[in-house]
Amino acid sequence: MRVLVVEDEKKVASFIKRGLEEEDFTVDVAFDGEEGLYLAENNPYDIILMDLMLPKKDGLEVIKELRTKDVTTPVLCLTAKDAVEDIVSGLDSGSDDYLTKPFAFSELLARVKALLRRSAKDRGAEIYFADLRLDPVSHKVWRSDQEIDLTAKEYALLEYFMRNPNQVLTRAMIAEHVWDYTFDSFTNIIDVYVNYLRKKVDRDFDKKLIHTVRGVGYVLKEG
Repeated sequence: MRVLVVEDEKKVASFIKRGLEEEDFTVDVAFDGEEGLYLAENNPYDIILMDLMLPKKDGLEVIKELRTKDVTTPVLCLTAKDAVEDIVSGLDSGSDDYLTKPFAFSELLARVKALLRRSAKDRGAEIYFADLRLDPVSHKVWRSDQEIDLTAKEYALLEYFMRNPNQVLTRAMIAEHVWDYTFDSFTNIIDVYVNYLRKKVDRDFDKKLIHTVRGVGYVLKEG
């Protein structure tokens, strides 16, 4: 799962990023509203954590612009304000939930997981491709009803493939979604993880699903 944190207080942003990464999320951070808007428009995130009081462009403006541009990613507002009118303004702008500062990380994590469950339910919780089945809520994967044990990065990689079947995914696209936008896509770590994933998903089956497109990247397809 990939998360965008838009928070100008660097200590708070670092606290959230570190905690989410320990829970196996991939996290990008923006420190002002303009950068947050740019990243949210140009990258596929599973959830956005948005502070409301931001430099350059406030959080409510960012959320409104995202919604007018049909970006439907769930947004959790983070705010030091607790007045009813501010909460209502956040929800009216298109956010999905709010959390007032200061907060415990456990509370933040619970809100994030609740929004992700709701989003997964709206999309249809389980994802299918050929005889692969992936549950984004429990993070479990099966092939022909045989459960496959994956690491967090292998799971994130397979989920990205399964949400984009029959589409050639470049190494840069994989790096941005499964790692983060600062990742050096010219290293061979992506190829290493794809090979790990192949061993678990394809090795014991006659039909191979993960294919190399030489010089470009990889594709999940039948045959």
